[in-house]
Amino acid sequence: MDYFNYKDNELYAEDLKVSALAQKFGTPLYIYSKATLVRHMQAFEQALAGKKHLICYAVKANSNLALLSLMRSLGAGFDVVSEGELRRVLKIGADPKKVIFSGVGKTRAELSLALQSGIGCINVESSAELETLSQLCAELKLPARVALRVNPDVDAKTHPSISTGLKSNKFGIAAEDAFALYQRIAADPYLKVSGIDCHIGSQMTSNGPIAEATEKLLTLYGKLEEAGILVDHIDIGGGLGVTYGDETPPSPYEYMAAVLKRVGKRDVSIYVEPGRAMVANAGILVSQVQYLKPTSSKNFCIVDAGMSDLIRPALYNSWMNIIECTRHDEPKVLYDVVGPICESDDFLGKERKLAVQPGDFIAVRGAGAYGMAMASNYNARRLPCEILVDGSTVHVIRKRQSFEDLWQHEDALQF
Repeated sequence: MDYFNYKDNELYAEDLKVSALAQKFGTPLYIYSKATLVRHMQAFEQALAGKKHLICYAVKANSNLALLSLMRSLGAGFDVVSEGELRRVLKIGADPKKVIFSGVGKTRAELSLALQSGIGCINVESSAELETLSQLCAELKLPARVALRVNPDVDAKTHPSISTGLKSNKFGIAAEDAFALYQRIAADPYLKVSGIDCHIGSQMTSNGPIAEATEKLLTLYGKLEEAGILVDHIDIGGGLGVTYGDETPPSPYEYMAAVLKRVGKRDVSIYVEPGRAMVANAGILVSQVQYLKPTSSKNFCIVDAGMSDLIRPALYNSWMNIIECTRHDEPKVLYDVVGPICESDDFLGKERKLAVQPGDFIAVRGAGAYGMAMASNYNARRLPCEILVDGSTVHVIRKRQSFEDLWQHEDALQF
C-alpha cells in the first residue's frame, strides 16, 4: 500500500500534486511519502506482535538522513554494511545496541568503529573475519556480540545478481562449517555468541525460500543448544519482494507467519532486515519529457532522468512501472522511455504505453529503494533533489547538487 494516487487525472503524493512539485523543485526529482513509510513499518511490527523482535531497516536501500531519522522515530533498528552507513545512523542518534553490521568485506577500521560504538551485533561472514575481530577485541579490550551469517544454500528464486544464499555466492559461512566456528566464539574471552544470521537474496515473491532457510537455521540452533551455546536471536535477513508490475509477493504478515510457525515457542528473538519492502514503493522518481522521437523501428520518449539517477533498469533489466503525472484523453503510444546518458543501455523502461507531450512529467514507481542510493555523477550530471511529503507539507531532504559540487574535491593543477 502506498500514498501515490490519482485524483481528477492528476497524480498526487499524499495531498500534493506531483506535477506542481516537479515544477517547483525541478526534475529529476525523488519524492517520498511519509505515510507510506509509517504504514510499512507498522505492517512489520504487527506481523511480529507478541514475539520478541527487532526490525533493522537495511540502510543500503536508501540512506537519506531524514528517512533514517523517521525510521528511528518509529522504533526501527538498522542493518549497515559499511563505515559510512554506520556513521550515518550514529549521526541521526540511533541506539547503537539496535544496530547490526553485515557485509562480507569489513575492514579493520570498520570493525574498530563498530566495537568502539558498542553496536548490538556483528554478523561475521568468514573464519578470517572472525580471527580479525577476535584480535581487535583483544587489542582494544572491548567485547563483541557476534552472529555468524550462515549460507544455507537455498535458492531465493530471484535475479542472479541479487541472490546471496547459494554456495556459489560470496556471502556467508557454509552451514556445515558454522558449528565449529560457534565453538570458537564461545571459547573466546571477548566474543559472545548472540545470534544466527542469514540473508538469501532480495525481491523474493514467495514464502518457500525463507521457510526452507529458517528450517536450516533452526537445525543449527538446536545443535548449539545441545552443546550449551545459547543464541538470543535468529536473524532471517531481508529480501521480501515488492510489487513493481505484476508480482504478488506475500504481505509482511504472511512472510513472517512462515517464520514464526517454524520458530514456535523457542525463547529466541526474531530479527528481520527489510529495506526494499520498507522504502521501494514509498518513493517515485519524477522526470520531464524533453523530446518525442519516432523512428522507423520504434518510438522514443526522451526524458531528463537517466541511468545516473536510476540504474536498476540498465543494471538488472528491472521492470519498473512508468506512469503519466497528468492523464490525458489522447491515445497512448508505445515508447521506449530513455534518458540523456551517452549509453545505449540508458533507459527507464521499454515498450511502455504513454500519452505524453514534451514538457509533461512522468513518474517511475517503486523508486524509493536502490534509486538514489545507487545514483552517480556519470556524464558529470548532478545528483537529484529529494523531498519528503507529509500530508500537505513538503520537506527538502537533499538539495540538488550544484555544478561546483561536482569538482569541489578535485584539483585542476596548473600546467
